Amino acid sequence: MTDLSLARGQVDRERLLRLLQEYGVYAGVVALLAFNFVFTSNFVSAENFRTQAVQVAPVLIVALGMALAIGTEGVDLAVGSVMALSTSLLSLYLGYGMVPAILMALVGGIAVGLANGSLVAFLGVQPIVATLALMVAARGIALVLLPQLEDVRDPGMASLGSGDVLGVPYLVLIAAALALLVAFVVRRTTFGRQLLAVGDSRPAARLAGLPVRRILIIVYAASGALAAVAGILATARLTASDPTSLGTLMELSAITAVVVGGTPLSGGRIRIGGTVAGAVLIQLLTTTLIKHDLQPSWTQMAQAVVIVAAVYAARERGKR
Repeated sequence: MTDLSLARGQVDRERLLRLLQEYGVYAGVVALLAFNFVFTSNFVSAENFRTQAVQVAPVLIVALGMALAIGTEGVDLAVGSVMALSTSLLSLYLGYGMVPAILMALVGGIAVGLANGSLVAFLGVQPIVATLALMVAARGIALVLLPQLEDVRDPGMASLGSGDVLGVPYLVLIAAALALLVAFVVRRTTFGRQLLAVGDSRPAARLAGLPVRRILIIVYAASGALAAVAGILATARLTASDPTSLGTLMELSAITAVVVGGTPLSGGRIRIGGTVAGAVLIQLLTTTLIKHDLQPSWTQMAQAVVIVAAVYAARERGKR
């Protein structure tokens, strides 16, 4: 084999990996849609598409916060527990009215995010360790506040969970609005550029005079707030508060959506469009396996395979 053929082989491999990272998630969504169109009965219907969109909304909202954390070369493992904490606070304060209850749920999520950010920014704790500690603590607090499932009987919450505008559910509209907002912040604001600079090189960002600690705290507070929003919307959709199960393994789904969407774990880059497609991919994968009578454990294994493939593609690209 000549040097020229070896070089061509290397170029083709690099091109394939680049295409996989840039467009693989979109190809995956198209492939799953095509498969379900052909092989899944009752898949092509307005009601099914509405159901899929409603179910993916909380995952997408949590993934948006996760993307911000990963963009700073961090991670937020506490998002699932924040969802549980938000549903407990919502149920606890709903007697005072829907708006105060939602505000308290948001405050709870932001408080967890501020604790995460403070540990990372001021104490130098690794994000995976800091957020793991808050994951355990937040779930514990949620269970203390609300030890068991409790029905949510509030007209406003019921309307939030099941209402729509021109056939588009409120949950989907809120998720889409938040995705556009986060995309705008990341791509069009000074804070977004500073966030990416911190993720690209924290020491260099400090030398450049950027407020690294403040940026990290805001990022984790935003992640906590978004997870709380997801918990509120999930509670509204289910019309019940269940801190024992709500948000379980949500951190896995969020990380999968972000990484598969092309945001590298090494930080310095955030792809919001890819994150949206990644969340849709996870939902379609779960739906496909369930509709074909496979156990939920297969979904988790499939997500693990997808994560490994995405991280491998990113790692190979990073070597060049």
